[in-house]
Formats: sequence, structure tokens, C-alpha cells
Amino acid sequence: MGEITVLVGTTKGAFLIDGRSGRSGWAVRGPFCDGWGINHVIGDPETGVIWAGGGGDWSGAGVWRSEDHGDSWHLTRLTKGQMDDWAANDESFAKMIGWTEAPLPFEGFSQVWSLHRADGKLYAGMKPASLLVSEDGGARFEELQGLAQHPTRDSWNPGGAGLVLHTIVSDPQAPGKMWIGISAAGVFATEDGGATWERRNRLGNAGACADHHHPAGPEGGEIGHCVHNMVRAPGGGDLMYQQNHHGVWRSRDGGRNWDDVTAGLPSTFGFPIQVHPRDPAVVWTLPLNGDMAGRFPPDAAAAVWKSTDGGDSWAAKRDGLPQVSCFFTVLRQAMAGDRADPAGVYFGTNSGSVFASVDEGESWSEIARHLPTVLSVEVLQRG
Repeated sequence: MGEITVLVGTTKGAFLIDGRSGRSGWAVRGPFCDGWGINHVIGDPETGVIWAGGGGDWSGAGVWRSEDHGDSWHLTRLTKGQMDDWAANDESFAKMIGWTEAPLPFEGFSQVWSLHRADGKLYAGMKPASLLVSEDGGARFEELQGLAQHPTRDSWNPGGAGLVLHTIVSDPQAPGKMWIGISAAGVFATEDGGATWERRNRLGNAGACADHHHPAGPEGGEIGHCVHNMVRAPGGGDLMYQQNHHGVWRSRDGGRNWDDVTAGLPSTFGFPIQVHPRDPAVVWTLPLNGDMAGRFPPDAAAAVWKSTDGGDSWAAKRDGLPQVSCFFTVLRQAMAGDRADPAGVYFGTNSGSVFASVDEGESWSEIARHLPTVLSVEVLQRG
């Protein structure tokens, strides 16, 4: 099975949850990254390097890197924040935080929202939506101009969290092939390493979506552009799933057409979605009761909903999850899986809990509680 560490990004830094053999005996370490808001934490299973991306108006945007499993961290700052203005005018404050008036490579970005490792490169999705790439493990970044200068860019509208590039998905068998999700501009794809991008939000079953009367719902032959999260199924095909602001959708052709597979779920609204590491037909999502109804589990009873037939049908998995007075939210990047057999699934809540299933979502246990608001969950599995 190898060593498994759950990587958690929160509003008050990054945390690592280490599991013993058999995915038990979980122990929490942190907070790391100087208490920054950390939107996403990822790890490289081959080298064990961990990256954490985040920031905010005070600190500016940046990417933290650890090469020793969290014992020490190095920060690559990308933009200035309010603290730079303070430090520039207050010598004692500058000395206290170790500030130097060094130029930073970018302007205008407030946060790193997502990270992704593909083909030896590190990608960073930004707020406002842009995509940066590093070829040296995160020491230096460049902006992909093909997306920055996309002809539709002037029409992109921000979602509730702003105009954020929150999802980056790649094809490990096809270098240069990548998909991104932007709220609220939709899905974009490149097949030439980011030089050019195609918008991919077309409906496959438009007739079935005629009754979706919602600002973020299907309109004009396209999915609502407020995609919340997206995953690519394992195998050599182009099967993909997304949780949208208004439903769960499936594409069999790499996003060129999307079909509504929400039927059977208790709500059209939710944030995360996760796919099995080996079986492309097994999917998990966590519906919430609606964007204007509180954004907590329907009937205040938590359930992860699982499909074993690619979204054609769904079943609620509640064993081990709170069934009374449960008002937490699970955010878009706060669900992940491991590669063990049986596969593990993990999610974190805005109330500071992390839940794990080691039997493919059939039952759940709480492996951490009282953390800050959980913004992201990923899994680092070595060996």
C-alpha cells in the first residue's frame, strides 16, 4: 500500500495527517506555511516533495515547498501584498518580518488557488483566473499567454469566491493535454501544452435540460459556466465528470459534450467530485441542499453519494457520518482519493473535520477534527 499522508489546506495554514500501515492511527501535524490561507496542497509520489499554494490580500500570492515531508518549508512569493506596503514605510515592522525590497515576478494576483504536477512541470491556477507554469519545481513561474489572452476573456464572470482557476486536470499518457475549470467561465482544454485553449461547455443532452431555470444552469446549448470541480477517469479514454453549480455532468469525449447525470441525487448543488483510481464507472460526490438554502447536507444529514455505473444511478453512503444537525459544507477541492485496494476516499469540512473511508466510500470515520476551515484535501501515497 505504501505510506499515506492526507494533505490538508486550511484558512490557517497547511496540515499533514499521517497514517500508519492499514490506514489507521492517523496523526495530525501542523500548521505549516506561517498560517497563510492555503487553498491547495499537493505532493509528488515519486520524490515526496510537497507544495502548498495560497495567499491573500495581506501576504500576496505564493507557493510553499517542502522536500522533507513538512519538517521545513521554502516560500516562492509571486506577488506583493498589503504587508509589503506596511514594511516599506515602517522599518521596525520590516525588520520584524524579515522583509526586503526585492522585486516579485507578477502583479495583480491575490492567491494561488490550485496546483498540479504533470510532465515534470508544476502548474498554478490563480485568482484572478490565469495559469502559471514552473519547470524547476516551483522556484520560478511563467504565465501561459494562450489562456491569458483567450478571446473570450472579457466575458468571464466571477463566481462567489471571485474569478478563480480552481481545477487542473491532465492526461498522463499525452503530454500537453490538459483541462482546467474556472468559476465562472467554465471548462477549457489544451492539447498543445497551453499554447491554445478551446472552451468546452457544450451540452450533449440539451433537450433533457430544458427545465433548468437557474442563473448557473444550462443555457444556450452550454452547461452553466460555474463549474465547481472536475476529474478525469482512469484509463486511456476521455471520460470526465464535473460537479457544476447546477448538477453533475459526464463527458465521454474529453469535454466536447457534457450529459446531465444528476438524476438520483437529492440536490443539483455541490462542490467536490472524485473518481475511482482504477474503475472509471465509480464516482463519489457530496451534494448540498442548494446555493440559497444554506449549503449544508440535505435534511442536515451527511451522505457521500456513490455511483458504480458512471452516474446513471446513485446511492447514499451514510455509515459513520453525522445524521443529526449536520450543517457543514465540503468545498470544491476538499475531496480526494488514494490508490490503495480497496480505494480510500477522504473529505474535509468547513467545520474543521476530515473524514476517511478505506472501503471505497461504504463506511466513514473521522480522522481529524477542530482544524481550521478545510479548503482542500489531497493524498500523498509513497510506494
